[in-house]
Amino acid sequence: MLYQAYQLQSDLMSPLRLLAQQASTSLWLRDTERSIVRQMSAASEVFSRMRLTHSRPPYRIDSVMVGEKEVPVIEEKKLSLPFGTLLRFRKEGVKGHPPVLLVAPLSGHFATLLRETVRTLLQDHDVYITDWHNARDVSLRNGAFGLEDYITYMIRFTEAVHAESGVPVHMVAVCQPCVAALAATAVMAEDNNPAQPRTLTLMAGPVDCRVNPTEVNRLAVSKPIEWFEKNLISHVPLPHAGFMRRVYPGFVQLSAFMSMNMERHKKSFEDMYQHLVEGEVDKAQTIGTFYDEYLAVNDLPAEFYLETVNKVFQTYDLPLGKLTWQGRTVNPAAIRKTWLLTVEGERDDICAVGQTVAALDMCSGIRPYMKSNHLQAGVGHYGVFSGRKWNQQIYPRVREMIHASLG
Repeated sequence: MLYQAYQLQSDLMSPLRLLAQQASTSLWLRDTERSIVRQMSAASEVFSRMRLTHSRPPYRIDSVMVGEKEVPVIEEKKLSLPFGTLLRFRKEGVKGHPPVLLVAPLSGHFATLLRETVRTLLQDHDVYITDWHNARDVSLRNGAFGLEDYITYMIRFTEAVHAESGVPVHMVAVCQPCVAALAATAVMAEDNNPAQPRTLTLMAGPVDCRVNPTEVNRLAVSKPIEWFEKNLISHVPLPHAGFMRRVYPGFVQLSAFMSMNMERHKKSFEDMYQHLVEGEVDKAQTIGTFYDEYLAVNDLPAEFYLETVNKVFQTYDLPLGKLTWQGRTVNPAAIRKTWLLTVEGERDDICAVGQTVAALDMCSGIRPYMKSNHLQAGVGHYGVFSGRKWNQQIYPRVREMIHASLG
């Protein structure tokens, strides 16, 4: 009933938001700063923006600087599967750069949240990304999608990148998928799969949640898994293609995220309103662009969400040697040929210091000179893969390891 109630409310509010959008445009007149007309226009604009969307925003990566030259970028679909697509950002006229598979979280947001990460990596690499689909748009005939399926997708995507490029693949996993990326690499290593990654970078991921638990970790163990299934899982309503699929709705996850920093979000919309009243359009647009991305929500398949909560956050299957894939126990110690870099943020309150670096001890088969950790001072969770310190201090470490592995 939760999803149905949300859908009804969304449908009822949609005409009002459209009217507000039209009113904002109609009332926006020149030289009316601070007037009642501008206040009405600004209020209408903010109201129309305070809405959730359910489609992936565009990546908007049309070009990138390679050295001192601006190069056009073409977005291409390389492998489409029911729950995700392997996208490539092909740089026109540029060849020979190492291929990187960027593994995005399958969470309440879309992979476009890593837009800046992609743009940075493109300077020196041929970049692919896991572009996850909204589960509410995936028909029931495509079956379920759990943690094992996620690992399978990682293997298939890596094999596809290797087949196209013909050279070793470098995998970079951000946040949630670090467990699946490490598991996929271990499976490929044990099978001596020629596509096994040459390097693996794990960034701010919950590899071992027993270490230095955060509020997110404590919430996950505060209730039995049955509670999560009963209270957070809903069926997709009509008219969506995934009608009756069980999902963890993106709007539920977003509500939880926003409640943790409600005053900050309230202040952002107040600032947006004030900027519009004062005629500071660029500042208002910056806030609006962020929320266009932040309020684009992605439903998770129920199986994947519940298995992630249970196996990653409650029973710690990977660090305890209990995680399985297709009946086989996942063994990180089987990894020998892959270089490993873990990255953590000093102020990360989602994935705390120590949870990701735990992978180094688990991968005992990797020679010491092939694995390292980078602890970035002064950044929280999102600062690990976006922002100034990502660009100037973290990314160079990733690039150095990739190039060292090819030496």
